[in-house]
Amino acid sequence: MSATSQNNDNQEIDLSQISKIIGSFFSRIANTIFKLILFVQKRLILFILLFIIGAAVGYYLDTSARVYNSEVIVSSNFGSVDYLYAKVDLLESKLNEQDTMFFKSIGIINPKAITQIKIEPIIDIYNFVASNNAKDNTTQNSQNFELIKLLSEGGDVNKVIAGKITSKNYGRHALQISSNTTISNKEVIEPLLAYLNQNEFYQDIQKAYINNIKVKMKQDEAIILEINGLLSQFSLTSSDNQKSDKLVYYNENTQLNEIIETKQKLISELGTLRLDLISYGKVIKKNSSVLNVINNKGLNNKLKFTIPLILILGYFGLYAFISFYKRQSAKLSIK
Repeated sequence: MSATSQNNDNQEIDLSQISKIIGSFFSRIANTIFKLILFVQKRLILFILLFIIGAAVGYYLDTSARVYNSEVIVSSNFGSVDYLYAKVDLLESKLNEQDTMFFKSIGIINPKAITQIKIEPIIDIYNFVASNNAKDNTTQNSQNFELIKLLSEGGDVNKVIAGKITSKNYGRHALQISSNTTISNKEVIEPLLAYLNQNEFYQDIQKAYINNIKVKMKQDEAIILEINGLLSQFSLTSSDNQKSDKLVYYNENTQLNEIIETKQKLISELGTLRLDLISYGKVIKKNSSVLNVINNKGLNNKLKFTIPLILILGYFGLYAFISFYKRQSAKLSIK
C-alpha cells in the first residue's frame, strides 16, 4: 500500500510540474506580446513615419518601374514555323545585345522600351489531332493520333504534348513582348510583323498558293454554274411532262442525287477557300492582340506595400541586434 501511495504522489508531482511548465510557457508568450505592444506604443510615431516613407517610395517605384505584358497571337503559314522561331530568337539576341540600331532599322522608334521578346506555342492538341489539312480527313486524324501515341510511349504524354517537336506543329503561337512603357500597334507590333514577313522564299510560296486557290475557286464556280444549268433543264423537262399529263419515273441511275451532292460539296469547298484567302494573306498572320497588361507577378506593382513592411521589420531587426550587442558587451565587461 505504501508503494502504491508513493507512486500516486509521484504522478501528482509530475502533473503539477507539467502544469507549471505549460502555464509558464503561456505566461512568457503573454509577456512577450505585451512588451511588443509597449514597444510599438512608445515608437508609434516612428513606425507611422516609416510606413509613410516606405509607401511613398514604393508608389514611386511602382509607377516608374512598371512592367507591361503584350501578347500577339499569330498563325505560321506554308510550313514557316521553324523560320518564325528562328526570327524571334534573333530578335531576342539583338535585344540582349541592346542593338537599338537594328530595331530602329526595322521600324521600331523606341526600342529601349522593350525588355523581352519571346514566342510560345498555343497548345491545342484537339485541333492537332482533328487536323483537316489533308484531303482524307479521317486518315489525317488517325496519323496525328498515332504520332502522339508513338511519341508518348515510355514517357509522360503531357511532356510530349508541350515538347518542342510537337508544339511547333500547332496552328497558333503567342508572340510575347514585355516593356517598361505602354506600346502601340503602329509603333511596335506592325513593324515586328512586317519584319517577320520579310522572306522571299515564303512570299513566293504564298503567291503560288493564293493563285492556286483562285484558280480552284473559278473552276468550282464554273462547275456550279453548269450544275445549275442541268438542274434548270431538268426542272423545265419535268414541268413540261406534268403539263402533258404524262407520268414521269425517275431511275436511280440518273445520278441526280450525286449531282446535287457534288454541288453542295463545291459550295462548301468555295466557302473554305474564301476563308483560306483570309488566313493566308500573310506568311505570319496576326490573329489577335492584347497590349499593355500590367504585370503583377512577384513584387511588380506591390512595392507600395512591400517597402513599408521591409522598413518596419528592418527597424525591429536593428533594434534586436543593438540590444543583443549591448547585453553581450555588458557580460564581457563584468567578466
